[in-house]
Amino acid sequence: MSDINTTPLVDVMLVLLIIFLITVPVVVQSIDLKLPDVRHDPTTTKPENVSLSVKGGPGGTCEVYWNQTQVNSGDLLQRAVKKLEAEIARQGGVNNPELELPEAHIRGDVNTPYRCIGGAIFTMQRAGFARVGFISEPPAGGVTARL
Repeated sequence: MSDINTTPLVDVMLVLLIIFLITVPVVVQSIDLKLPDVRHDPTTTKPENVSLSVKGGPGGTCEVYWNQTQVNSGDLLQRAVKKLEAEIARQGGVNNPELELPEAHIRGDVNTPYRCIGGAIFTMQRAGFARVGFISEPPAGGVTARL
C-alpha cells in the first residue's frame, strides 16, 4: 500500500486547533486605553520648577541633589514645602483662580535603584507637588523613537 494514512494527523491538528481556540481568549486580555500620540513633549523650564538629580551612592545609599546641592530626605521635604508655600504666596494665595503650581523634574541615573527615585517622588508628592516628571535624554540622531 503506497498511500499515507493522514487521518491521525488530521485528528491531532483538529484537537490542537480546538485547544488553541479555547486558550487564546483566556491568555489575551486587553484593556481599552487611549494612549497619547506624542513623539516628543519638550520641557518648558520655568524658574519656579524644582530640578532634582538622583543617583545611587556608595554602599547602596541614595544621593539626591536639589539643583547642585546634595540633600537628605528630611531636607528635601523641608525645602519642597518652603518652595511650594513661597510660590503660592507669590501668586496671591490659594484662592487665586490662575494659580500655577511649580513642577518637580527628576533626572535619574540609569543605574540608580528604583527605591531612590521612588523615594524622591514620594517626598515631593508628600510636600504637595502635584506634578512630578522625569527628564530623559533623547536618543542620538535627533529623532525620538516611538515606544
